[in-house]
Amino acid sequence: MSRGNSENTRLVYSSEVGRVQEERQAPAPPPSDGIVRVSRTKAGRKGKTVTLVTGLPHGDLEAVAKELKRQCGSGGAVKDGVVELQGDHRDKVVLALSGRYRVKPAGG
Repeated sequence: MSRGNSENTRLVYSSEVGRVQEERQAPAPPPSDGIVRVSRTKAGRKGKTVTLVTGLPHGDLEAVAKELKRQCGSGGAVKDGVVELQGDHRDKVVLALSGRYRVKPAGG
């Protein structure tokens, strides 16, 4: 096995400094077309219905999620740039966001 400097090798430990921390880059936000889409799904959630809000600006995610959870009276979370609300609240969410964003109900 050669010890050459190839693209497939990286330093994980050095006797001088110990374990070497790898620099990780934050994932870039997905490109947006300016439309906030509100959908619902049950996939991968053991049959529970979840309302998904995608396309929000990255800086507004936490504030909008908090406001929507309060207005819908349900729990929720922000995961990977998507606001997830427990339950089917598509109509309430579309109505609440239509004043600030261009909103479309998505899915069936």
